[in-house]
Amino acid sequence: MRVSTEDQAREGFSLPEQKERLEAYCKFKGYEIVDYYEDAGVSAKTGNYRAEFERLKEDIKSKKINTIISLKLDRFTRSIYDWEELITFLDENEAYIDCVNDDINTTTANGKMISRLLVSVSQNEIERTSERTKIGLVGAIKQGHIPSKAPLGYKHENKRLVIDYATKDIAYRIFDLYYNGYSYQKISNLFNEEKVLGKDNWRDSTIVGILENEIYKGDFVHGKNTKNPTYYENVVEPIISKEMWEDCQVQKKKNSRSYQRTLTYLYLQKLKCPKCNRILGGKATTKNNGRVYFYYYCNDCKVQFKENVITEYFSQFINELVEYDSVVNQFFLPMIRQRLDEPKEKLEKELDKQNMKLERIRKAYVNGAFDLKEYNNEKAIVEKTIEKINADLDATNCSKELKFTPKDILLKRDIDYLNKMILNKQYEERTRTWNDYTREEQADLIMRYIDEIKLKLIGKEVIVDEINFRESIYKPCQELYQNGYIDTTKPMLLGNVLGSVRFSNYLPEEEFGEIIMRLQQYYDVHFAEATYYLQKQMFYFDFSDNKAIVRVFPLEDYYKLDPDNKMEKYRFGIIYIDGDDEFRVEDIENIEPYFNAIPDDSETTLVYKKDEPVEIVVKPVNFSKENTE
Repeated sequence: MRVSTEDQAREGFSLPEQKERLEAYCKFKGYEIVDYYEDAGVSAKTGNYRAEFERLKEDIKSKKINTIISLKLDRFTRSIYDWEELITFLDENEAYIDCVNDDINTTTANGKMISRLLVSVSQNEIERTSERTKIGLVGAIKQGHIPSKAPLGYKHENKRLVIDYATKDIAYRIFDLYYNGYSYQKISNLFNEEKVLGKDNWRDSTIVGILENEIYKGDFVHGKNTKNPTYYENVVEPIISKEMWEDCQVQKKKNSRSYQRTLTYLYLQKLKCPKCNRILGGKATTKNNGRVYFYYYCNDCKVQFKENVITEYFSQFINELVEYDSVVNQFFLPMIRQRLDEPKEKLEKELDKQNMKLERIRKAYVNGAFDLKEYNNEKAIVEKTIEKINADLDATNCSKELKFTPKDILLKRDIDYLNKMILNKQYEERTRTWNDYTREEQADLIMRYIDEIKLKLIGKEVIVDEINFRESIYKPCQELYQNGYIDTTKPMLLGNVLGSVRFSNYLPEEEFGEIIMRLQQYYDVHFAEATYYLQKQMFYFDFSDNKAIVRVFPLEDYYKLDPDNKMEKYRFGIIYIDGDDEFRVEDIENIEPYFNAIPDDSETTLVYKKDEPVEIVVKPVNFSKENTE
């Protein structure tokens, strides 16, 4: 006798019912019942271990019995492969099968053939059921119905896996800490010290499980530990970006490699040996004057060089990286992300749930379900969650009032550039450069931005070959640039002098016009058009000694209009400032807000003026496409 849960649901086959019918059949046939064999709740699929069925086979071997009585063939198996094995086993031990509902006689060739056909039908039925189940499961997963326990940061709501705003930030923090150099153990120790979620039993294995879970980037892997897992993309709302998740997996591989570390190394885990391509280790020596010198080395290849080799290369663009980080990652993105990722309605809904939970805890304590210590612990956890949600709501309300847009990033960088030119003293007092950073802060910036630094050997000298930025950094930066919302610095010959200009991509006239009008609230900036001749690779515009270019940008989208560079000339816009122009705000003593804020878009009366271009030749430096990128 065998029954599985699907049998009971489909046909009502319970074990007592089977036993009653089999006993009646044996009495009718005149069989002597030697023993009963019951497999309860076990499927007849291939590979399932059935303890009672195995006992039955042992009794056949020992000649205790010679005939098996069953209701149907599918009580034995629904697999042709298993059925053939069983027939061979019965032949070898001179035993037979008798079925109540299936007229089967395994002593003849025809009887065996019919049994094979019946088992084939059963196998087809179970395979079709499996297919229907898989199709239904696929559809459910694509709708967010994830068949697993909700991980930290998520919860099940109406059978769908959705973000739990009460714990979401904890999950995000784990990725952020690991992304910025914390180990599993260090994160778990930190969480235990802080008693995150009221727990002091955080383990590094828990942190590993979270970091390896694809659900946090919005994807789900069904049957992850099987031979044939199925990958589903974008089935739930992600907590982190796919780029950040992938960066953490790359970092995990690097962390598994051994290296020496006693001090703060700026480029540790970022440098590869120019000979064997392995991650380099770091070491340091301290001179008599107390100064520490840092080195990187490869034991296998005997390659060693000073840290200054890398630092000098970085010095070409590191301050620009610092400026980008301060404007985009520290000033704007947290507020933009706050507004996009944590909408007010969801936070308010979660706040209501936590307040209801607090009330349930209070009632449970009054009714004696908790003692005072348990009540205070549970209450403290929920109150901390409520405090966090209220803080997020305040930040969300603030970000909505500020109304930041990607266009504001470009405006903020223009303002910083103008402040640097005209209010240089005040700018330097308020701005930290790379040299102002501590080694720990420098290492943190490199950890967040740089994926790896490739080196090469010229003779015995080690030089930097290329620097690969993390995808989670360069991808949004590239998108901002392509959409015209961030600038880059390009080298250029201005007359006979090698210099550089800030260059941004195409923006529609109404958008760059708005930026100019907002800039004019602080500075008396001007706008002129320039002509660029493609064949000569020359700009023509009025640029005298007392004028300084703020930014250059195309007035049309030439990537689309002229992808093959066949046009004769392009039109460019130039935002510039005269040497005599000053800060427009009268209250120069109260200057702080103009370094920490940007002009709003409420001023609509200002009109920017297009100056007529004067043809003075300015030729850009020729660079190959590869070097320009």
